[in-house]
Amino acid sequence: MKHAFVFPGQGSQFPGMAKDHYTNSAFANKIVEQANEILGFRISDIMFDGTEEQLKQTNVTQPAIFLHSIIAFRSIDGAKPDMVAGHSLGEFTALVANGVLSFDEGLNLVSARARAMQRACDQEPGTMAAVLGLSDEKVEEVCASIDDIVVAANYNCPGQLVISGSQAGVEKACAAMKEAGAKRALLLPVGGAFHSPLMKVAEEELIGAIEKATFYSPTCAVYQNIVAKAVMDPAEIKQNLIRQLTGPVKWTQSVQAMIADGATRFTEVGPGKVLQGLVQKINKEMQVEGVS
Repeated sequence: MKHAFVFPGQGSQFPGMAKDHYTNSAFANKIVEQANEILGFRISDIMFDGTEEQLKQTNVTQPAIFLHSIIAFRSIDGAKPDMVAGHSLGEFTALVANGVLSFDEGLNLVSARARAMQRACDQEPGTMAAVLGLSDEKVEEVCASIDDIVVAANYNCPGQLVISGSQAGVEKACAAMKEAGAKRALLLPVGGAFHSPLMKVAEEELIGAIEKATFYSPTCAVYQNIVAKAVMDPAEIKQNLIRQLTGPVKWTQSVQAMIADGATRFTEVGPGKVLQGLVQKINKEMQVEGVS
């Protein structure tokens, strides 16, 4: 009977995010102002009053979701997760929640990651697509048959996998997925090929920032995207975090591992409800809830 806390990634942002917390909580007010100072711009103005388009800018989106999620986590009285995980960007939030990173270090790394990813998108254009209704193995097989860069990037839940790569590679793969029996293969409105080899430039840039950061011993295990198993060693956590940018988000496998290790209750902490839905699709017997 273990309680898992999970943290969302890019795509869960919305205009007005965290504004209620900021208005009603002195603690939230303090942490938002701290974030504004660390980032060097008033991200709160964009979060509270910005447009959807402004919130979609990677250098805003990632720290905004991280900030909202940390505020939500710290608003939970007596929050003591038995295990944590985060979807892509959410892994950084999970590492603050289990004591591996301080808030300041976490926000700085998220900001550095966002900038590095944006530069990689500019240098190596690419895209992503959602594939519905095929097994993971079939999606991997189709990707391997394409003569351009395209890989399985996000294993979200059984029958829902996101692929990533060059524009040509993803378009060819989408056509091949439909031929292979996919219910849908849809290009996503994203700015680049996240979790693919095209993020190598960003990975190389982020290595320096991650190596300089202080990683503490965790208070509970983190189930990291790249390995989909419990990790407790700070040095291993650091290496897995570096590999995350070019490697796949093994969310299905991570949730299955958490359940195998005793998780029966999942709390999604942060904006949106995406992870609650994915957990239930992975195992409908799980108790799920959200704190936003």
